[in-house]
Parts: sequence; structure tokens; C-alpha cells
Amino acid sequence: MKILKGDPGYINKHKKNAILKAVLEFAVVIALLILGIMETGSRQNLLTLVAILGCLPASKALVEVIMIFPHHSMKDETAEEIKNKTTDLTTVYDLVLTTEKHIMPIDCIVISDNTICGYTSNKKTDVAFAAKHIKQMLDANQYTKVSVKIFDNYTSFLTRAEGMNNIASVEKADTKQKEDGMRRVILNISL
Repeated sequence: MKILKGDPGYINKHKKNAILKAVLEFAVVIALLILGIMETGSRQNLLTLVAILGCLPASKALVEVIMIFPHHSMKDETAEEIKNKTTDLTTVYDLVLTTEKHIMPIDCIVISDNTICGYTSNKKTDVAFAAKHIKQMLDANQYTKVSVKIFDNYTSFLTRAEGMNNIASVEKADTKQKEDGMRRVILNISL
């Protein structure tokens, strides 16, 4: 099963893929450099130029590894517990929200109509700033009047998510398209 952005386990899978991509790209650069020197007996050849240009995408892949490496996916048991208690909500897992000055890991976000709540296990994440940033990004994409709350206490988050799920199961409002749009915005501001 393919793990997509926003699914549980995405960060760990993305980390493995990014490392593999960076290693392969640098291996190609080194191979081109060695092949060029072996063929001509000098560093001054066309393959050396191609190897130097190949350092650009390889370096970009390395930056991606450096950005994602300190972060990790939430535990499978926790993700399963959230999934079982939020059956009528739109959920997003394994996010690393970025701004110019902050990197904010968010384990899970649940969306129900105009209400968003999230959970972060990272104690360094400024939950008020993260909520404000998500709200600003949603406002900029014409999703106004949305309430956003990020919790750093798992029990509080789960209680709030269960309450939102109970309300959503009773109301049965057709807000799936709007929730999917908000989900896309959140995914776009995440690594």
C-alpha cells in the first residue's frame, strides 16, 4: 500500500525515500567524475562538467534529508486509535508545518466543517503560533471563519476530536468538499 502525504507513517517513509534519492544522486555524480577522469586522464573534460551540474539536484535532495531527518511519524497504535474515534472527520497525519522562522511538527489534525483541531507531541512546537499560522493560510485561500486549536496534550485532543466526531455523525452535513480543500491547504504548507 502506497503511503501518501497526510497518511500515518508518511514522515518515516518520506525520510527513507529522501535518503535513498540523495545517496543515488551523489553516487551518479561521483561515478561521472571518476569515469571522466579515467577516460581522459584529466579532470578537464565534459563529464566533469556534467558531474558538477549534477551536484545541484543532489544537493537539493540532501537539503530535503536534512529538513525531514529530525522528525518522525506518530506511533501506529496512536494513529489507529485516532482513526477509530474520528470516523466521520477528515484527518491529516504526520505534518511538519513550515514558516520562514519556525518548523512545527504536528502529529494529527482533524477537520469538521469550520472547526480544526490538532495534536503535537513535540514540546518545542508553539501551539498558539501553529494555530494562528494555519488560520492565516486558510484565510488566504478563502476558507474564512475557521476555528483552529492545536493541543499538546493527547487526552485533551482525543476528547475534543471525539466530540467533533459525535457532532458530525449527528449533523450529517455535506461538508466533505470544503474539508478536502482545507486539507489540501494544510498539506501544501507542510514538508
